Amino acid sequence: MARQKPPPKFLNLLLIKLPPGGVASIAHRISGVLMFLSIPPAAWLFGLSLDGGEGFERAREVLYSPLLQLVSIILVWSLSHHLLAGVRHLLLDIGVGVDRMPAQRSALLVNVAAMVVTGIYLGSLVI
Repeated sequence: MARQKPPPKFLNLLLIKLPPGGVASIAHRISGVLMFLSIPPAAWLFGLSLDGGEGFERAREVLYSPLLQLVSIILVWSLSHHLLAGVRHLLLDIGVGVDRMPAQRSALLVNVAAMVVTGIYLGSLVI
């Protein structure tokens, strides 16, 4: 008689404590999706800005709206995290920092550095 598989366990992803590498990996994927989704609105705004003086002013109003300012902060995090995590992945591919401790440190560095870059951008918005 065939042995039955145990039923799947419910995993609450918010309660699982991921290591820094796991956080960096998931955030790398999320940041890539966010950047991909931002391409059509960015192209629309670019096209709008090329429609003469009134189109440029309309695009400028949209860009300076509070909602777009929040979106720009998220996209700055997305770009900086994706860039830094991509460089980390390339270094791991060639064998640099593959051991456990250097890999954890580099993942933590990526996570923190992306937030620092975003904080610098946020500071430039306030001024």
